[in-house]
Amino acid sequence: MCGIVGYIGYRQAAPVCTSGLLSLEYRGYDSFGIATLSPALSLCKHLGKISDAKTSANHLEGQIGIGHTRWATHGVPSEINAHPHVDRNKKIAVVHNGIIENYAELKRGLEERGVVFASQTDTEVIPHLIAEKYTGDLLAAVTAILPILKGSYALLILAEDNETLVAARKGSPLVLGLGDKEYILGSDALPLLEYTKKAVYFEDGDAAVIRKDGYEIYNAGAPVSRPVTELEWSADVARKGGFQHYMLKEIFEQPDAFANTLSVVKRCNEFIDQIRNAHSVTVVACGTSANASMVFSYLMERVCHIPTRVVLGSEFKYFPTPGTDLVIGVSQSGETADTIAALKLAKNLGAQTLAVTNVLGSSITRVASSVLYTRAGPEISVAATKSFISQVAAFMQITNLLSDHQIEFELAEIRRYLPDVLSLDLSKAVELCTAADTLLYIGRGMFYPVAMEGALKMKEISYIHAEGYAAGELKHGPFALLSPETPVIGMCFPDAVYPVMMSNLKEIKARSAPLIALGRKDDKDLDEVADVCISLPAVSEYGAVVLSSVILQQLAYHTAVALGRDVDMPRNLAKSVTVE
Repeated sequence: MCGIVGYIGYRQAAPVCTSGLLSLEYRGYDSFGIATLSPALSLCKHLGKISDAKTSANHLEGQIGIGHTRWATHGVPSEINAHPHVDRNKKIAVVHNGIIENYAELKRGLEERGVVFASQTDTEVIPHLIAEKYTGDLLAAVTAILPILKGSYALLILAEDNETLVAARKGSPLVLGLGDKEYILGSDALPLLEYTKKAVYFEDGDAAVIRKDGYEIYNAGAPVSRPVTELEWSADVARKGGFQHYMLKEIFEQPDAFANTLSVVKRCNEFIDQIRNAHSVTVVACGTSANASMVFSYLMERVCHIPTRVVLGSEFKYFPTPGTDLVIGVSQSGETADTIAALKLAKNLGAQTLAVTNVLGSSITRVASSVLYTRAGPEISVAATKSFISQVAAFMQITNLLSDHQIEFELAEIRRYLPDVLSLDLSKAVELCTAADTLLYIGRGMFYPVAMEGALKMKEISYIHAEGYAAGELKHGPFALLSPETPVIGMCFPDAVYPVMMSNLKEIKARSAPLIALGRKDDKDLDEVADVCISLPAVSEYGAVVLSSVILQQLAYHTAVALGRDVDMPRNLAKSVTVE
């Protein structure tokens, strides 16, 4: 969840670390800190955002540094609990992503040996343990304590009067950028892009020592070589480009993201063949990826007649799939801990495993036997938009190829009309939403996961309570919530379920609930029943699924802006959920 950055080279490290942490703000955080060597160890830690800090960390001297943005797990957000954490002599500094599950046991042992802890965090045990082993060789000291750490970690470590930076990884992402006489490390590739396009992704169990003139990687005590990857993204892609928020920029990037993903899936023959030969498919995912996966399940069963179920990553362990199933893990970041754990369990049970992700070199790619990369490009805003549309594009193209191009026309239709819904006037719908305490989203068939995703976007960034339902479920409880203060957002398009959906909408109006309806622009019956009608082009059901999703993203965005919310970094949330 958190962000870490490290630097060793010829520049001043603190500004590089600060810039890198700013590029990782999308991951979510409540405090930050930086440590540098000059050769003495210097620290600067703050509660809150980097941009709000009264004192910058850029005054710290030294060409070796580490930085961290913390998302609280153990201990409240505070300056004391912020990283980096140090040993009792303040000679060793550590930043850490992940969770040390046995920290309480380790802490008790350290306290028995006279260590006094300054923070409430699990991380603080690490510098104290390293200090007990350190005699001048920092890598040796770190390697000695790693086996007793249970849980997950990405670690960057400095020691005073030691011109090296040590890194280690287990279950939490870490990447090394290879610059010109300099090295940059990060939780993902974004901090690297300003300095280099060459990257090395650490694997589980790796520990590395980085010097100004080179680096060495070890695993289980033996030297190993990791491939150098050429990064595809550019630093410019990760900037706002004149938009007020990253989320709005990313909404407008969706036509390209959709088209690019359609194109790349056509070349994934091995991936497609593995699905074609499957007796049944289980998809594991979380959050937005789970909603996109539900769209896939409808497509697979309806068009390809392949039994497909969707299981939340966090729930998979409670009813794991038979080993005969094909299991697909879906994760935008490729670092979602619950999804990765589910995929590992499926693999251990003998299932064939595939992955769909947006991030090259991410952890999920080392678990699955085959990987399909979507082409959304970097997504900075916490609320997923173009990554959702790219996943839906991938699933639609998979369905199209498996069914001998049965939905080729529909895919072309979406590409044609998607730009047209990016600038609709949603002001009347926004007025109804901003005045509400609760919103209900409803749809039938593939519009049910669209309703859930629309509600998720709204609650994430506006903080309005919102729930998505299959329209037929309203009478089984949610009807009790209907009132003039509870707007309902319904999707109603001319298809097989249109008559029953219209009946649902009329029942809602009979309970005096304001109704926002998405439908065809020439639908006079819908105009009569809805308080606000948002009109879409006359597209197919599959086209309406994608266009409706984009409209609901915009509705959430404009509602959040009207309420003065922090759109790109909503409270309590992180972009990449790397702990279970």
